[in-house]
Amino acid sequence: MMSEFQPLIEHVKKRVDMTDDELAELLSYFSIKKIKKKQYIIQPDFVAKHRNYVIEGAFRAYVIDEKGEEHTIQFAIEDWWISDYNSFIYQQPATMFVVALDDSVVLQITHEQEQKLKAAAHQFETFFRIMAERSAAFQQRRIISNLTQSAEERYTDFLEKYPLVAQRVPQYALASYLGMTTEFLSKIRNNKVRRKS
Repeated sequence: MMSEFQPLIEHVKKRVDMTDDELAELLSYFSIKKIKKKQYIIQPDFVAKHRNYVIEGAFRAYVIDEKGEEHTIQFAIEDWWISDYNSFIYQQPATMFVVALDDSVVLQITHEQEQKLKAAAHQFETFFRIMAERSAAFQQRRIISNLTQSAEERYTDFLEKYPLVAQRVPQYALASYLGMTTEFLSKIRNNKVRRKS
């Protein structure tokens, strides 16, 4: 049992000092869930009940606009978190789809359990606060890059920062995350290859 929790233990220890007892208490609030490839863990109009920590696998969160086009909002691979955060935090209906790109294993915590944990001890609140701060900073960097960088710069930047994600997710999903068509992403990739050769 403990071995399945090991990645989360390491993840927490990197961010906050906790005793073994505190770690055990934190973990007791999480449950393990196996998710099949193409299975949805969040869908629009239903409240996102969980925050998900990825032990194994990959996920994509996306929205669909009125023209039926998909826009990828977030990816998550091992050691990342995913949810529809607006829905999870405010317990309102979700606006995003979150789907497994591979057979996956996640550790889930409900909104209610997270609130209990935060109220139980300062360390737990600190851990969730650090996660929220990192997430806010990441979203800001993403917005700025979308507004100030060319498509090619966004792609290059993503490859440098998240090489593992770029290898794991389908090209159409990466293109929609970077705000371009799959064809345009192929063109950028081919140009990069040509320049190297």
